[in-house]
Amino acid sequence: KLPLIITSSTAIMSSGANDLSREVSSISTSSTPTNDIGRVVDDDDAEECVLAQGRICICSSCEQERKKLELSRKRKRAAKTSTAITASSSSPLSSDYCHEVGKPNSDDEKLDKMTSACKTILKCIGEDPAREGLLKTPERWAKALLFMTSGYSLSADQVLNDAVFTEDSHKEIVVVKNIDIHSMCEHHMLPFTGRIHVGYIPNGKIIGLSKIARIADVFARRLQVQERLTRQIADAIEEAVQPLGVGVVIESSHFCMVMRGVQKVGAQTVTSCVRGCFEKNQKTRAEFFNIINSRSR
Repeated sequence: KLPLIITSSTAIMSSGANDLSREVSSISTSSTPTNDIGRVVDDDDAEECVLAQGRICICSSCEQERKKLELSRKRKRAAKTSTAITASSSSPLSSDYCHEVGKPNSDDEKLDKMTSACKTILKCIGEDPAREGLLKTPERWAKALLFMTSGYSLSADQVLNDAVFTEDSHKEIVVVKNIDIHSMCEHHMLPFTGRIHVGYIPNGKIIGLSKIARIADVFARRLQVQERLTRQIADAIEEAVQPLGVGVVIESSHFCMVMRGVQKVGAQTVTSCVRGCFEKNQKTRAEFFNIINSRSR
């Protein structure tokens, strides 16, 4: 019977050792931090914020960082708003312009502003606005510039004044050539002068001949480039009488090339714009150019 007793005691001791081992293992596992995949991590890694693992942490330190970040964003937004307000306040208001669309200032108010600006320009170039010869120059200059840019206050319809007539019998080219024009280059505000030739083929309607010259003046008396001026006159004729075709040619000399820059006195700029049958039919276009290039005796 003795061996049986020993065996039972050994079993009891073995069972007790196993229970102790499980308890130690449980304690060790619960006190040792692991990551999401079960890997044991160091104490330093255990203190790492879980935001780095793509999760949201609500600990006090993370909450403070979020508050700092939000405060920084608010300050940036406030700085941008302040900059925009400053820029808008420093930019000129619409009421500061002489030609506010739909609300034109009085001529006296325009003259006052332009006269004052001219005096400033005279001082900047080293002149004395109070000198006898310059006393009335600012006002003269202002009036002259208003006249040379009077096209801004006019439209083609206004100068046309219903001078469009029905005429079904004429289906050939009508040409008005050698119309003097004077405009101002928008790049240097220096004049360019020359001649304009206009031709069109009626399609049941004709336009008063003098109105062609008036339409040219409406667009010439603005700050212009010659290319746009040519196109605008062609568009106005086309809109007025809906012709079968229209052609416009401008020959001019630009003072921005004569008085400054390359200083080429004899240089001329020629631009053309053709629409309708003038563009599609080579013979019609050639006839138009032959007419305007011919010299009248």
